Amino acid sequence: MVYYYAYSGHKVGLERVKRATAILKRLKSEGVEVCLLVNDFRAGLAAREFGINAYITIETILDIDAVAEAEDTIIIDSSEAYQGKIAHYCTHFKQVFRMPESSSDRAYDKEHIIDIFSIDEASLALVIDHTYFEITPKQERTLFFLDDMDHDKCILSQEEFFNSVEMELLLGHYFFVKYETALSKLFTHLHEPEEYTTAIKESMRVVTSSTQTALEACASGARVVYLDLKRETLYPLTLLEAYGIVIVEGFDLKGLRDALNMEQSLPIKPLKSVDNALLTSLLA
Repeated sequence: MVYYYAYSGHKVGLERVKRATAILKRLKSEGVEVCLLVNDFRAGLAAREFGINAYITIETILDIDAVAEAEDTIIIDSSEAYQGKIAHYCTHFKQVFRMPESSSDRAYDKEHIIDIFSIDEASLALVIDHTYFEITPKQERTLFFLDDMDHDKCILSQEEFFNSVEMELLLGHYFFVKYETALSKLFTHLHEPEEYTTAIKESMRVVTSSTQTALEACASGARVVYLDLKRETLYPLTLLEAYGIVIVEGFDLKGLRDALNMEQSLPIKPLKSVDNALLTSLLA
């Protein structure tokens, strides 16, 4: 059994859950029994929408051994501190893999770091679900997706910005109840969170402040603009730029318009589906 722990929830969003699906669905297709570990029930429901039915909720990274057994392999994707328990995990479980937080991240004890930052033949191959690479007819629209949560009502605070650009909004899974009413005045159409995958795949242009969404939209063939809101990200922005994703500083209206109108830049290397080398190491 492979357990994948994706740090998730209303405070951190679902980016890690989305990239977990790429690995777990591919492993499942190879006949491997897989299970996703998340931090709340809502994250589990979202995972089902992305194609992962087997999930268990646990409180923190320190509770993985309350579920997984000694003969299991675990994959950890979290920013939580757990150095105090890493030695136990490395000796207790068959194998321990971890998604790095940065290119300088190094393995603790006997865990294995999964390289997701280098731009080479395998780069980013393991973090994007294969469904985004399927050829899908595009709709002539600009889709905006902030993130799965907007606790400080960031979108509403930029009313002038969003009133100046015609876009459709993809709602986040953790948006407040009744938030839609206020948002509907700023966008031409609202897409429900359950439409996430379809909306991304079918949009000709995607504007987002989620690095995971930016890569998924890029894989689907959309023109992608990433709004840099100076938040923590899963990937460095230089890596996004290498794949032709345009970076705009904050809610810069002119910058966004220029990015949407400019000729699409060519990526250094094309994104690929899940890398076989990773599967080999996980199945060892």
